[in-house]
Amino acid sequence: MSGNVFSTDSLLTLAQWLAAIFVLAIITLVISIGVMYVVDKTQNKHTIRHNYPVVGRFRYLFERMGEFMRQYFFAMDREEMPFNRAQRSWVYRAAKNADRNVAFGSTRDLSRTGTIIFSNAPYPPMAEQATSPEPVIIGPYCQKPYSPVSYFHVSGMSYGALSPVAVKSLSQGAAKAGCWLNTGEGGLSPYHLMGHCDIVFQMGTAKFGVRDKEGRLDEDRLAELGRHDNVKMFEIKLSQGAKPGKGGILPGIKVNKEIAQIRGLVEGEDAISPNRHPEISNNEELLDFIEKVRKITGKPTGFKFVMGDPSWIDELVDCILTRGEEYAPDFITLDSADGGTGAAPQPLMDYVGLRVTESLPMLIDKLTEAGLHGRIRVVVSGKMITPADVAWAIAMGVDFVTSARGFMFSLGCIQAMQCNKNTCPTGVTTDDPKLMRGLDPEDKSVRVANYHKYMEYGVNIIAHSCGVTDPRRLNRRHARVIKPDGESISLAERYPLPPARRR
Repeated sequence: MSGNVFSTDSLLTLAQWLAAIFVLAIITLVISIGVMYVVDKTQNKHTIRHNYPVVGRFRYLFERMGEFMRQYFFAMDREEMPFNRAQRSWVYRAAKNADRNVAFGSTRDLSRTGTIIFSNAPYPPMAEQATSPEPVIIGPYCQKPYSPVSYFHVSGMSYGALSPVAVKSLSQGAAKAGCWLNTGEGGLSPYHLMGHCDIVFQMGTAKFGVRDKEGRLDEDRLAELGRHDNVKMFEIKLSQGAKPGKGGILPGIKVNKEIAQIRGLVEGEDAISPNRHPEISNNEELLDFIEKVRKITGKPTGFKFVMGDPSWIDELVDCILTRGEEYAPDFITLDSADGGTGAAPQPLMDYVGLRVTESLPMLIDKLTEAGLHGRIRVVVSGKMITPADVAWAIAMGVDFVTSARGFMFSLGCIQAMQCNKNTCPTGVTTDDPKLMRGLDPEDKSVRVANYHKYMEYGVNIIAHSCGVTDPRRLNRRHARVIKPDGESISLAERYPLPPARRR
């Protein structure tokens, strides 16, 4: 018809053009996805993208868009457990050497009971007045005392709970950072030694790595470890924050041939440690066992525990003073009831033990009153992943702070809560070759070192703001805690240090 704007031929041509454009768009999309797939699978900088090509990119998109969409949805920066988004984000940025500054204002609730704030000085020292911390001697009665300079270290994480590439990354990163790496109770593996860093050998209740066929202590193997140059200290694990009163748990699905050989187990069977050391049933036996390990190895020896009844420390202190301080442990590692682990019964994880915010002041005060703080160095662990956590612990009186999950985040952990299932999407807590392939030790070790570097840098910032030139000079008067009425009180008033009693 002459009145029609488009003829049948022109409509057909338009339809053909639209079909061609659609096909071209589909081809372009397929090619783009293919290119992204190849790029993601051939890079090792982002583990999630390597293990989940193309799809993994949405994680970063959603994370970025969340910053702009927070006014329309719930802001979860400070609400997630066990670690919230703000905490994890700081670790990620530190590990990647990215911008760690934030804008607009704090999202932290500064009025919540128990919140820690630091007291800034009116005339803080100039930047050029900053000083490096002095080495702290551990084990003055040992043949080979240990004097680490750093106050921040890698807490116990076993090979088996962690993947071999994760342990290798931590070892190489710890060497770059100049801090120690605790083996966890799974024994000393070749991967712990690949970075040639300082090692703290943790002896769990099952004696993995130093056990005979019956599961008893193999003194020859222990002496052999004592002669190892990289092994600097020995930590006897009495209990752990996430499962006090329960031994370590490694599901059989993660007990491969190599892990079984290192630990002295049967491949494929669950590795369930006893709930305590058979040789240790009282304070006298604890001190005897510490002295035995110290004599065999010639190196500083201490123990790790989570506090339950505080009166036990009084009894232990009395026992030490009766025998003489040369028989004291060279260090005590205090774990928090909210510490982490790869696998634990939920009733223990949720309901047993004291948090470090309550137990640490008691431990420091009891050692100080007995005149033992200094002879016995104090190490603390349990959710210490940001500079404020570490600065608070130092102000309370600790000598060293260790972190496990903070360093896991620096490796790329996304808190997927899959640690016990061998399905960790980032390759940190699995021995699945496909999932481990995206975790590159060369890149991740740098991130471990970066995290350590900017942790200490952040603690230095807090220390200088408080008016001291060295973080080790922080004390309780430099921090305050929010009371139930919303007002704050100095930690020096809330937890006054007792005078040392006369012996």
